[in-house]
Amino acid sequence: MARTTAAVRSVQHLALTKARINLGAVVKRVHLNKEYVVLEKDGIPVAAVMPIDEFEDYLELQDPAMRAHIRESNAEYLAGKSRSAEEFLAEIRQSTQRKPRQRRSR
Repeated sequence: MARTTAAVRSVQHLALTKARINLGAVVKRVHLNKEYVVLEKDGIPVAAVMPIDEFEDYLELQDPAMRAHIRESNAEYLAGKSRSAEEFLAEIRQSTQRKPRQRRSR
């Protein structure tokens, strides 16, 4: 899901030839430091490298059904149809305590 913290990320620009030579180090920086790397060819940005979790979030947000679900959820929240995490967890605990486990008969 989308991140709730608005951390300022480092954006590095790198020539494509340098990135190709140092691809392992570039990927390591992106993965460990959560950096963005813009790859340039002749000084023109052509691609970017970003952490996979953020890329997956981006792809998820491209799904029209997911965007509609987010809009509906936001509208419910703004209308006051939400509950605290504590209330939600208590509800889950109560529902799991009420259901006795059924054993399989042989």
